[in-house]
Amino acid sequence: MELSLVAAITTRPSPKNQTLEQSKQTQLIAMAGGSFAALSCLLLAVALLAATAVGETKETHLRVFWHDVVSGGPNVSTVAQVAQGPASNASATGFGSVMVIDDPLTEGPDLTSRLLGRAQGTYVSAGKDSLSLMMAMNFVFVGGAYNGSSLAILGANPAERRVREMAVVGGTGAFRFARGYCEATTRWFNATTGDATVEYNLYVRHD
Repeated sequence: MELSLVAAITTRPSPKNQTLEQSKQTQLIAMAGGSFAALSCLLLAVALLAATAVGETKETHLRVFWHDVVSGGPNVSTVAQVAQGPASNASATGFGSVMVIDDPLTEGPDLTSRLLGRAQGTYVSAGKDSLSLMMAMNFVFVGGAYNGSSLAILGANPAERRVREMAVVGGTGAFRFARGYCEATTRWFNATTGDATVEYNLYVRHD
């Protein structure tokens, strides 16, 4: 009985020790609170930085007229056929034909209106039963605020539809990190020569 009483007496913390323990606990709680506050401030700063970066994204709408000049011979034409499939000549759609282009892009529908740039790339006749083109081209701008900048366009162009939509998949210069889409509408087409004027409206987000 005495041993138990002695043990109980010797293991009971003194008021002074209790005060020290409470002080340590208070310090730990304060440190934890300070760490939480610091972490909260860091997360808030990251969120504000991300919001600022998103806020700097620009949206641009461009309208240009694309002139595909097939006729006129090698000194005038802006289109060159570089390959064809075994049945391209017999196909009503020219299926398998591969064309390289350097088409002028102008401010208005007239070929003589102000030159804004060139459409450089390729299109392939990819439809066996309907006239559908696979477009891969860069719109390279040569004047104004966008001089030297470009936009990359990729997608299917079902030419028989009134409005066709293709993807804008990239850009350079003023259009770095560009993404968006474009709408193509044929404004004039000569079935005899193959010459065409197409209006392109581009809707682009970029840095």
